[in-house]
Amino acid sequence: MAKSESELTWKDLEIGCIVTEPGSARQYETGAWRSQRPTYDFSKCIKCGICQLYCPEGCVEQNEDGVFEANMFYCKGCGICAKECWTRVITMVEEEEK
Repeated sequence: MAKSESELTWKDLEIGCIVTEPGSARQYETGAWRSQRPTYDFSKCIKCGICQLYCPEGCVEQNEDGVFEANMFYCKGCGICAKECWTRVITMVEEEEK
């Protein structure tokens, strides 16, 4: 039985597949294979949004407190947000097995 689009994950894609629909990556849990994850010390955050600006996946979002954090469903653990964070709010740590 075929899965519906909402049930598909990145593991269901064929090797070398071509994505033909813009924005279709939102339906795949691309964060499931990262080796590192961002952690936050929000007491240092100045709410500048630089992490959001530099995130190549567009997964950094502003929460209800006005601080920015990555959506772990999509975050691939590249660490660019941590590298670009001026106040060192973000630290990358090893991802633990689920």
